[in-house]
Amino acid sequence: MAAMGRTQRRAGWALMALLLADLLALSDMLAVMSVDLGSESMKVAIVKPGVPMEIVLNKESRRKTPVTVTLKENERFFGDSAASMAIKNPKATLRYFQQLLGKKEDNPHVALYRELFPEHELGFDPQRQTVRFQISPQLQFSPEEVLGMVLNYSRSLAEDFAEQPIKDAVVTVPAFFNQAERRAVLQAARMAGLKVLQLINDNTATALSYGVFRRKDINTTAQNIMFYDMGSGSTVCTIVTYQTVKTKEAGMQPQLQIQGVGFDRTLGGLEMELRLREHLAGLFNEQRKGQSVKDVRENPRAMAKLLREANRVKTVLSANADHMAQIEGLMDDVDFKAKVTRAEFEELCADLFERVPGPVQQALQSAKMNLDEIEQVILVGGATRVPKVQEVLLKAVGKEELGKNINADEAAAMGAVYQAAALSKAFKVKPFIVRDAVIYPILVEFTREVDEEAGVRSLKHNKRVLFSRMGPYPQRKVITFNRYSHDFNFHINYGDLGFLGPEDLRVFGSQNLTTVKLKGVGESFRKYPNHESKGIKAHFNLDESGVLSLDRVESVFETLVEDSTEEESTLTKLGNTISSLFGGGTTADSKENGTSTIQEEEESLAEGSKDEPGEQAERREEGEPPVEDTSLPPPPEPKGSVASEGEKATDKENGDKSEAQKPSDKGEARSEGVPPAPGEEKKQQPSRKQRMVEEVGVELVVLDLPDLSEDELARSAQKLQDLTARDLEKQEREQAANSLEAFIFETQDKLYQSEYQEVSTEQQREEISGRLSAASTWLEDEGFGATTVMLKEKLAELRKLCHGLFFRVEERKKWPERLSALDNLLNHSSMFLKGARLIPEMDQIFTEVEMTTLERVINETWAWKNATLAEQAKLPTTEKPVLLSKDIEAKMMALDREVQYLLNKAKFAKPRPKPKDKNETRAEPPLNASASDQGERVIHPPGQTEDAQPISEPETETRGSEPADTGPLELEGSGAESEQKQQPTGQRPALKNDEL
Repeated sequence: MAAMGRTQRRAGWALMALLLADLLALSDMLAVMSVDLGSESMKVAIVKPGVPMEIVLNKESRRKTPVTVTLKENERFFGDSAASMAIKNPKATLRYFQQLLGKKEDNPHVALYRELFPEHELGFDPQRQTVRFQISPQLQFSPEEVLGMVLNYSRSLAEDFAEQPIKDAVVTVPAFFNQAERRAVLQAARMAGLKVLQLINDNTATALSYGVFRRKDINTTAQNIMFYDMGSGSTVCTIVTYQTVKTKEAGMQPQLQIQGVGFDRTLGGLEMELRLREHLAGLFNEQRKGQSVKDVRENPRAMAKLLREANRVKTVLSANADHMAQIEGLMDDVDFKAKVTRAEFEELCADLFERVPGPVQQALQSAKMNLDEIEQVILVGGATRVPKVQEVLLKAVGKEELGKNINADEAAAMGAVYQAAALSKAFKVKPFIVRDAVIYPILVEFTREVDEEAGVRSLKHNKRVLFSRMGPYPQRKVITFNRYSHDFNFHINYGDLGFLGPEDLRVFGSQNLTTVKLKGVGESFRKYPNHESKGIKAHFNLDESGVLSLDRVESVFETLVEDSTEEESTLTKLGNTISSLFGGGTTADSKENGTSTIQEEEESLAEGSKDEPGEQAERREEGEPPVEDTSLPPPPEPKGSVASEGEKATDKENGDKSEAQKPSDKGEARSEGVPPAPGEEKKQQPSRKQRMVEEVGVELVVLDLPDLSEDELARSAQKLQDLTARDLEKQEREQAANSLEAFIFETQDKLYQSEYQEVSTEQQREEISGRLSAASTWLEDEGFGATTVMLKEKLAELRKLCHGLFFRVEERKKWPERLSALDNLLNHSSMFLKGARLIPEMDQIFTEVEMTTLERVINETWAWKNATLAEQAKLPTTEKPVLLSKDIEAKMMALDREVQYLLNKAKFAKPRPKPKDKNETRAEPPLNASASDQGERVIHPPGQTEDAQPISEPETETRGSEPADTGPLELEGSGAESEQKQQPTGQRPALKNDEL
């Protein structure tokens, strides 16, 4: 039994060790990241255990990384390296490619990109009607693939900073991105192997960052804050309401709600730089007027230099009235130098500054607010640093000042990484409810047959709003189609986009999203001919990323069945209850038929405000139920109690299920699988409702922009993996070549140093020098085509050749320090032993065996040292030494172990009792004292307390013997020395040789 118990304990410890190893491995995957994907640059942030929200530094130790990629035949460059390559190779350097995401070839933004960057050749993808970058006949990349490269690079930066792998991320996108653009970003992330927890709007991420760091200032009183974000490529104005609301799970919690959004897709710092670049190009042409030279605008390298200089001049003019633009060797080795004033810059961008108030007015209109309700206007984005932008905006909002109390560059990245930590299961953060808003309304369109007065049947087109403009999301909706008994189609399109201008509508692209073709509706009706149809239910989901999906379509039927609850036993009822809790409740018949008996929700009434004029009256006349929306309505404006956003997202479909389980006012029975209340078990219920659900086949025809197929995604992902592997191989080869070259030069230099010449012969040095010269020649002649393995093998050969020489030098360097330490230890040990032997016999705490053992170790160490030094002196310096530093360290450890043993014993030894005084009196014990109480009672001398009990004479024990009545010595850890616990009076534990 004891052996079995030990076996079980060992198995338990092994299992615990395995679980601990799994937990430690899992802890290496806990970090999450965010990517604030801007038009010109990106910011990456991480959060991991022990490291709160932190901006990642790139390889150049900068907090901001250019969104630039240089693609060449055999190598890639990212970030600052790619930005510098834009001057040397502008055709292969891709920038500002995000505006091509989700766009077809005929989109105005594609034409604008060709105009701004004529050096890029945009090919045509006939399958998706999109464009792709034609770097060379062999190199072609879609915008999604280029973005996937950038996301993969951002992850590598985050992993290097976090020192652990990262796979989960939250990525920011502009609030005005439509469905096609959002899906394109998600596809790019899939190509990079990055799991996107959420696509968060950059304005929402900024608002979240602002609220998280000011949660103490948020209360039940609503605060309306306007964020004006002008970046490099676009401008977005957002109105956000902050206040605390009551949630079911966590009580009062802060919440931000997006109330209004306005935007301008092309108003930003890039447009200002392009205007300034055009101005500088004109000045350069004027300076060379009369010379037979071509226009500078026809030279891509010169235009790339001018764009970089325009960016610098724009930044300087934000703080200075004028500045000198100068470029060395702009074109044909001709330098350029010209003075630019702030007034000239503002005149060049006058029409752009007139567009600054536009997003403000759009945001106010969508929020149905006025400027008096806005408490503060906060600037976000780098382009808001332009003085004229601030001047025009301040006049437009009518405030005394503009808020600058937020990091304009990093706020979105910090808000996004906070959301990433909240969505990750590895972190627990303080709740902060985020209620984003739908920018573009989405509706469902379908046709149905109606009876005219003359008895003629005709088709009528119907529209139902699925997600309204500025409605909250994430959100689920269920639309019920009645009076359909055969297969039919319906369409998912954008709603009223009248708030967009004509140019924005052209850039927006297709307003038709998807055509849904249902198959199997008629078959479901034939399968249940005696059941009452409850309609065809389509379940929609607008997720946290703002991406719409059709989860499923079901054909629902209902019928009355006989109740057999009285015949069921109590165990059967209990079994049904338990099975229903775990998703049971399916009958045998339903399983055979491939359907399930479910507890469907009671369907809510249609939203009358979403019907076309006269639609409800017409349906009432025809007796047709409306198209139903079973989603929960958005919570009211919180005055003290508001449901959280998470509840809205999860309870859309299940919120009414509890209502279906309640008995109706008309005495309807419960659904199958739900037992009656205790008080109702005795009542006989003749029938109950049973709801049957049949899955309907769905075929989706995407109309806005076809998504990449799974095969195409896999090919693109493999293409990016191959490029990454090639880059890693290139880096490894370069590192191997650099290591080989450095070893050759360093070793050749060492051969002329005196310390290396002393331990080597002339012949040895000549052999090494000759091999090094041959390797250097090989590296120059054939090293360019050598593989990484060949370079590493060559380096290993040279290191093996020089190992003996380097070993002798290193050993001679270590001798003085090691020998000095050994001498000091021997001297101190000898003095300690001498002092121990001088202790009187009455006070001696060490046994003779212990002191003899220490003396033997000291003598052996002295003898080994003297003998080894004598033998080493006879050897020539060019041979392998017999005096090794590792042997010296081993001798020191053995001697130190013996000394430490005795020191620890002396540290915890108790003093012997003093001899008793002859005049000491003894108190008589009481008559009723027990035998154990009749001990000696000592009258202590002055200054000694009663607690200082006399200690009995310890038994003399030899080292290594087992004490008779002493328990085992307790150690804090394996092989570790620990303090001995206080033993009872009269007992002293003996230390064994293996208990050190």
